[in-house]
Amino acid sequence: MIELWELFSTFFLIGFVSFGGGYAMIPVIGSEVSQHGWMTTQQFTDAIAIAGMSPGPITINSAILVGYSTAGLAGSLSSALGILLPAIILVIVIATFFNKLNHYQVVQSMFYGLRPIVTSLILFAAISFAISNHMIALNFSWHSISLLLVFGLSLFSLLKLRWHPAYVIILSGLVGVVLYS
Repeated sequence: MIELWELFSTFFLIGFVSFGGGYAMIPVIGSEVSQHGWMTTQQFTDAIAIAGMSPGPITINSAILVGYSTAGLAGSLSSALGILLPAIILVIVIATFFNKLNHYQVVQSMFYGLRPIVTSLILFAAISFAISNHMIALNFSWHSISLLLVFGLSLFSLLKLRWHPAYVIILSGLVGVVLYS
């Protein structure tokens, strides 16, 4: 029961203090998961990969996966409720006051000032995953070079060729089967 409360309260707090969307929240979730010892870095990286490919918001998906890994179905429900409640509460409160406050320059400036931190949090998450997956290393091996190549080709396919992300995910998974099986 204590573990369920820890999952709920941790994800509730994450939901209240994390801004910028799901990918910006990943470093905060990762830090809490590591601090509580709920998953190893590799398990968390795998969970984020699954959460990102699954339908729905990555934050909720990752909370459910962390909760399930920690305390089964009850843990996944506790984590999901914890991460969802702050969003529901904040959106209701913000919706109530947003139209009244949005025209103030200080409010517009605050939102404008939050944009760079959101981008940096997303970049931080990407770099952290690259390091934990041995894509960024001082000693280059076939493994790290092949991971960087898959990354580069995936990014090129998304940005330049404008492929649908689902195709890139499927193709990257197939390449992974060929290269790493």
